[in-house]
Amino acid sequence: MAGDLKRSFIIYNEWTFVKAERRGFAVYLKRKAYDELTAWKKRPDHSTLEVSGARQVGKTYIVNRFADEQYSQKIYINLLDLSGELFLEQYRELWQEMKSGKRYQNPIYELIKRYQPDFEDSEDTIVIIDEIQESADIYNRIREFTRTLKCDFIITGSYLGRILKQEFKYSSGDLDYLEICTLGFEEFLTALNRIDLYEKMSLCGESGTEVYQELQKLYNDYCVIGGYPGVVLKYLKNAPLQECQAELLKIIRLFTNESRRYFEDILDVAVYENIFSGVARILAKEKKGFDEDSFSEELQGIVVKDYSSNITKASVNRAIDWLYSSGIIGFAGKLPECSILDFKAKARCYFMDIGLAYYFLTKAGVSKAAVSGIINENFVYLDLRRRIAHPSEIALETPAFATLGNGEIDFYVKELASERTYAVEVKSGKNSGKTAAEALEKKKADYILYAKGNTCGGKADNTITIPIYGISKFKF
Repeated sequence: MAGDLKRSFIIYNEWTFVKAERRGFAVYLKRKAYDELTAWKKRPDHSTLEVSGARQVGKTYIVNRFADEQYSQKIYINLLDLSGELFLEQYRELWQEMKSGKRYQNPIYELIKRYQPDFEDSEDTIVIIDEIQESADIYNRIREFTRTLKCDFIITGSYLGRILKQEFKYSSGDLDYLEICTLGFEEFLTALNRIDLYEKMSLCGESGTEVYQELQKLYNDYCVIGGYPGVVLKYLKNAPLQECQAELLKIIRLFTNESRRYFEDILDVAVYENIFSGVARILAKEKKGFDEDSFSEELQGIVVKDYSSNITKASVNRAIDWLYSSGIIGFAGKLPECSILDFKAKARCYFMDIGLAYYFLTKAGVSKAAVSGIINENFVYLDLRRRIAHPSEIALETPAFATLGNGEIDFYVKELASERTYAVEVKSGKNSGKTAAEALEKKKADYILYAKGNTCGGKADNTITIPIYGISKFKF
């Protein structure tokens, strides 16, 4: 831990975020998602907003605070608590009345009015339905929400249950989407009141050495604890890194326990409980990725070897889909011979939180040196994934690595506006990438970008070196 750094707190009056109490004051973690919520509200043609993301990333808190600050009336319904039970009871009663022949000019308005008698259908009212995965009936009414009322709607919740239940329908064209992830490194620095230091830092070695040293220490801590709000708040209270990891373990157990009720096959449960470490072991292997559809076979081989020979590929596939849909893992593609048109999906996977990756890699017995390299690569993957989201800065459906002859490039990036291509190499120390140099020589890439630990950065011709923690500042 950066013991020589004093962790400081900022209270944001105009921003909203995950809250904790410390010495009688409210502590907020500033989230970029707030800007996206504001932008959604300002769009004149916006639809119902579906806010998704893994458990414990702060979806409910951000959405509620946004609603409190931006609307004069907020109606909050949580389908997992009493408010949800009352709302569903009103829905069932209304449904029976209409089934018996009674008609209402606007059934959705009638439903909300029964639940909340002072409901006003205006642009200054917002209705939030949380834990939407608990009711297919309500989820399937989304189209009517958007089309029949003036007020705004936000639905939140994880994908738990929804991906396995056929009664959930897709409301294509009637939903706007926002994914909330764990805190990125910039959000982490904002919580520590170090974001100014980061924003002023030069990527090419022009800042003072102490700036790079301080940011490197903070990055090292971030790599251990990750960005789950509850874990970061623990860190802000000067808790040792071990206690922060204990907080992360609570989140993992909560997610695992919640997931069990959706698996009917006991073998599916067995796969799910052990698949985290299996993913970590695959990450630790020196590979050029997997052929199409063989990622699950590789994972199945690990799970079968370590746990049970009765586990099928189908069970492994279900567990993989579950983790992906729940925001725990993400996929990277493969570009054979640096050919962007030969993109192959799901050739590699990464954790969607650095703290998760660190925890399971360490638990799997991976050496410290190997953990450092994998974590750095996972960190860059998450940054590239953000750049692919709309409006896209770089090409492809997911970040992708590339092969060239017998070598491999960590990531291959094509910037959309300029069409420049980059061979991105992620390094822990002073090593260089021979394959990336070959790609530059053979004009397979326009630039080499080295993202390294313990460097101040620099540039020589078409080769650029930046500190690993500065990747989000880099403009492709």
